[in-house]
Amino acid sequence: MNSLRNEEWDKSIGTTSQIVKKQEQKPASPRKIYRPSAQKAAILSLLFMGLGQLYNRQILKGLSFAALELYLLVFWTVPFQWGMWGLTTLGETPQGRDGFAIVQGDHSIFLMIEGILFLISFLLLLWFYYFNVRDAYKVALKRQRGIKSNNAKEMFKNIWDNGFPYLLLTPSVLFTAFLTILPLLFGVLIAFTNYSAPNHLAPKSLVDWVGLDTFVQLFQMKTWSTTFYGVFAWTIVWAILSTVTTFFLGLAFAIILNQKGIRFKRFWRSMFILPWAIPQFISILIMRNIFNGEFGPINRYLIDLGIINQAIPWLSDPFLAKVTLIVVNMWFGFPFWMVLMSGVLTSIDKELYEAAEVDGAGGSQKFWKITMPLIMFATAPLAIMSFAGNFNNFNIIYLMTEGGPVNIDYSYAGSTDILISWIYKLTLDNSQFAVASCVSILIFMVISIFSIWNFRRTRAFKEEDMMS
Repeated sequence: MNSLRNEEWDKSIGTTSQIVKKQEQKPASPRKIYRPSAQKAAILSLLFMGLGQLYNRQILKGLSFAALELYLLVFWTVPFQWGMWGLTTLGETPQGRDGFAIVQGDHSIFLMIEGILFLISFLLLLWFYYFNVRDAYKVALKRQRGIKSNNAKEMFKNIWDNGFPYLLLTPSVLFTAFLTILPLLFGVLIAFTNYSAPNHLAPKSLVDWVGLDTFVQLFQMKTWSTTFYGVFAWTIVWAILSTVTTFFLGLAFAIILNQKGIRFKRFWRSMFILPWAIPQFISILIMRNIFNGEFGPINRYLIDLGIINQAIPWLSDPFLAKVTLIVVNMWFGFPFWMVLMSGVLTSIDKELYEAAEVDGAGGSQKFWKITMPLIMFATAPLAIMSFAGNFNNFNIIYLMTEGGPVNIDYSYAGSTDILISWIYKLTLDNSQFAVASCVSILIFMVISIFSIWNFRRTRAFKEEDMMS
């Protein structure tokens, strides 16, 4: 009996173990992987920031994005609407009086600046919104392919490892947006208003949008067009002559100092570089006194030597004033080119000249066929930049002649005023801000078009590997 029971017990244990083994041999049911739709994630993030991330089961990131948009909607919707209203209308209530008390109205210029601030902020928000949608779409696309998305810890580690350069650039982007782009937009928008004395100066009066009326007046109204065409023509002549004269005078001095027979080369280079080393502000004021028509030393010496009988009006005659400016600018500008040309000349391989001599080339042929092309290759971009700088060379014009002498045919400008000095007088002296803004835009267009066109034609940009 006991043996029979033992056999039955062994059989039952064996059957149980077989069942357990069979269960262990059965493959476990695969865990279901969450595969979100990339299109749904992008649409959800487009509807509200963070929804796409929550859909992708990135809880912390989704809540952060959603909290940001909720904060902006609650606290910044009304200020944004006010800023856009101010930017589009520039105010509706002018300044008034209640007895002897002044009742403040809408300040058109402040409203414009505030509107530009909100507009730039809105554009930055749109960029961030695009990043939010793109992030949701990419994460969902990865999960569709079976790639695990980063959790919060991995996300911050990835930002630190791969996004550190962008974190460093973020402050620069913000400063550029609000300290560079904002003033540029403000200056451009002023050209499309009537912001000028005497009837449209804030806060006393409102400023209105007038479209292209200021540009039309600048070109068609005689009081403005005569001044603009005259000043613009002299600006072009001034920029070309001041660039060409300093360039070739510096080249001439560099060639002379590079000759073998010249002694004390370091001394002469040091002496000739002094006009460039001394602060230009001081030098221009000294030159102004030297060329003074009444008590200037040049006229005094010429009269004492019997060369002239009466003082030459260096700064009071329109033509002579322009010639004087060119000469003085040559004195200030040639040392830079002299030093630059000296470096270029010393870097030219002497074997080129020896080969040219063997072929029977003369001095002028060697200069025009070897020296000049290599100098232009190295200095042409700088010459173009010099032209742009002379186009806006405010210091020498204003400190030397203050734009004078007077020209009765011009409005708010003198005979030697260039566009930039005319803008100075329009704004700070006469409060003609709209016209000044128009002229600024035209200056930008002229310089940018000229510079781009010339840079593209320069061999230094077409053949960057020529000298390698």
